This record gives sequence, C-alpha cells and structure tokens, in this order.
Amino acid sequence: MTGGSGVCTDYRSVIKTEVCRNRVFTLSTGSIQSEYPVISYKISLNLTACFFILFFFFLHRNLGKSGLRVSCLGLGTWVTFGSQISDEMAENLMAIAYENGVNLFDTAEVYASGRAEITLGNIIKKKGWRRSSFVITTKIYWGGQAETERGLSRKHIIEGLRGSLSRLQLDYVDIVFANRNDVNSPMEGQSCNSHKIVRAMTFVINQGMAMYWGTSRWSAMEIMEAYSVARQFNLIPPVCEQAEYHYFQRDKVEVQLPELYHKIVD
Repeated sequence: MTGGSGVCTDYRSVIKTEVCRNRVFTLSTGSIQSEYPVISYKISLNLTACFFILFFFFLHRNLGKSGLRVSCLGLGTWVTFGSQISDEMAENLMAIAYENGVNLFDTAEVYASGRAEITLGNIIKKKGWRRSSFVITTKIYWGGQAETERGLSRKHIIEGLRGSLSRLQLDYVDIVFANRNDVNSPMEGQSCNSHKIVRAMTFVINQGMAMYWGTSRWSAMEIMEAYSVARQFNLIPPVCEQAEYHYFQRDKVEVQLPELYHKIVD
C-alpha cells in the first residue's frame, strides 16, 4: 500500500499490547508509520505484510472517548498521492482499502503542496461514497510560503482549513490536526491574546468545518496544557494525538503518553 502517515493514540487509553489495542495505524504506499509520529516500518508486500494488512482491515475501535468508530488501519497520502504514484493507482488503493473495511483516510495541507488533498477529493467525488461512511483527517501548519500561510495562528487555522476543504471538495473534515505545536501561538492563559490554538479549533468545529480536532507531534505537556485550557475556558479539547511510534522511537507512546491518560478526565 502507500507510504504513510501514522498512528492515532487516544489520550485516555492505557497501552497494554503491541497489537494496536490503543492505536490506529495509517498505511501509505511503501511504509507503515505511526502517527503522533510513530514508526515508519518499511515493508514489502510479502505474505507477512499481506496477513498484517488483512488482519487489521476488519478491526475497528473507538477513537478515545469521542464515540467515533475508526478502522485500526487507515490509509495515508504522504509522499504518494499527488506526487509519486498516479491518480489511477491512488484510486485503486483507496478502493481496495474502503471495500475491505478501512474507513480512515489521512492527509495534510502540505502533502505534495496540496495536490494530495486534491487527488483524495477527486477520488471521493468519483466513487460517490456516502460521506457518513468514512473519516477524513487533515493537518494544518505548513500551508504556503507567506508568513501568514503557515503556523497555528487563528488566521491560518481557519483559512488553511478552508483551503483544505476546497481541495478535498468536502463541507467538513472529521478531524483536523494541529501539525506540531507553534511557539508563536501561545495557549490561552499565556501572554498573547490574539492567535490562540484552542479557541481557533473550537471555532472551526462550531462553524461545522470539522467534527473534532487533535494534535500531531505534540509533547505530553503541551497536550495537557491544551486540554486544561479547554476545560478552564469551556472550549473544545483535542481528542487524539498523532505520534511517531516505531522501533527507534518508542518512549513517547509507551512511557510519556500513558502518564497523560491518567491525568485527563471528562
């Protein structure tokens, strides 16, 4: 399949096994990568890989306590859609995934400079799948060359997501990720009162542009701060973190995040 995105780890589950009990994997052509950022397992489609893929095709789980049902295996579009593979191959990959139970498709505004979202949107429109039958996630941070086209200011979160929706030809995404924290956009309660990540994410959800929001490549401390801010100011907290998780990067998912799960309450 296609070289991929990653793993979605919900904030309040305890990781007990290696077998994806609390994780959602995004598969991309050529690699499997855990997001939030997790590992990037390079595999060939041999019998072991095929078994792995087929095994996860049929598994679904709740994304944290959001109630959103997602497949344990998702299809990512990084370094593939809109760049390294043809649109025809991308369509075939999506069709195989969707028809075999995968309902999670991940992309980002920065992938292939927006072309990945365009390709994904064209395929969805062509296939005519019911919007309620699949989950689309995208990530906001790197949108363009101008200073106002990147980062996590309120301006870019709103305008960047609108741009993603236009390219995807959708009215909303299911999850919008803040793709790494932005030191130039302080959390609520710190010095800056203008561009605030939690307020901006709450706004796009209230406007119907997204159902949920999550974090990607954030530290446990940053996630906790965002969650605390949301609770303090009656805003919407993140529901998941997309973290790197692989053989060489295990500490965050296995050590740091489990400690966070016990601190976050409804």
